[in-house]
Amino acid sequence: MTDHNEALRRTKARMGALAKAAPDTFDGFARVAKAATKPGQFSAAHKELIATAISVVEGCEDCILYHVDGARRHGAEEAALIEALEVAIEMGGGPAVMYAGKALEAFRQG
Repeated sequence: MTDHNEALRRTKARMGALAKAAPDTFDGFARVAKAATKPGQFSAAHKELIATAISVVEGCEDCILYHVDGARRHGAEEAALIEALEVAIEMGGGPAVMYAGKALEAFRQG
């Protein structure tokens, strides 16, 4: 079994290194991310679940870890994650099934 907490730590460390190497670009991306996840019609937790579903369809393991962590920190429940993963599977087919399993495992391990 993958240690998702350690993988998330490594992901955040890589992001930090990139932020130092390309501060202007990363600052711009950080502003976009902050604006995109600000609560509005959807809560911050729901927006993180949407990002998780997109991460599953795109097959980005680091993104899955990052957004599952965000969803959990904003109070998302496992049942809501599963619903988001079901939509991801609908849209992403077989490969999304595999990444959805990784997202659920990360949520449960965190």
